[in-house]
Amino acid sequence: MGLEEKLPSGFLLSTVEGLAGYMRKASIWPATFGLACCAIEMMAVGTPDYDISRFGMERFAATPRQADLMIVAGRVSQKMAPVVRQVYDQMANPKWVISMGVCASSGGMFNNYAIVQGVDHIIPVDIYLPGCPPRPEMLLNAIIELHQQIQSTKLGVNRVAAARAAEQAALAAVPTQLMAPTHEHHAPLAPLTATPGRNLLA
Repeated sequence: MGLEEKLPSGFLLSTVEGLAGYMRKASIWPATFGLACCAIEMMAVGTPDYDISRFGMERFAATPRQADLMIVAGRVSQKMAPVVRQVYDQMANPKWVISMGVCASSGGMFNNYAIVQGVDHIIPVDIYLPGCPPRPEMLLNAIIELHQQIQSTKLGVNRVAAARAAEQAALAAVPTQLMAPTHEHHAPLAPLTATPGRNLLA
């Protein structure tokens, strides 16, 4: 009994935000930004086996000015961090970031001074993709999740309010080094002693 039933066939009701989100999510151009072994899995997404062109994303832009999605694939060294930020700043707005792999998301196994312990120290991240390395199917799933975020993105003053709320939530979040441990580390086991066996040659 709504307005839709009063309209003749061929009419569709929506909002400007919904229409803009639909067009944006169907026209994402990723930037070519592979840093380590995760980049091989990112490249595999463009092959016919996975066919990222189904989402209109087969064109990996070689220039950040023609890209609106950065897939940080691999570990980020301290020397590469300013370059990552510069490429992100040169991308067109609105722009999104997928942190691909555990090394990009948290430093991974490289817990040392040379590797940035999470790319979110440099740029804002929209989707965190775990794995070492994540499979191409996992990257496609992360892209679909990002599409859902883009579809529901607010416009105008609503978008500014949503961005400020997200920033306040990030500032109020507990740092990872202050979080409670998820499991207990037990004392190391005593060394195993070999029991003397029977000499079969005697």
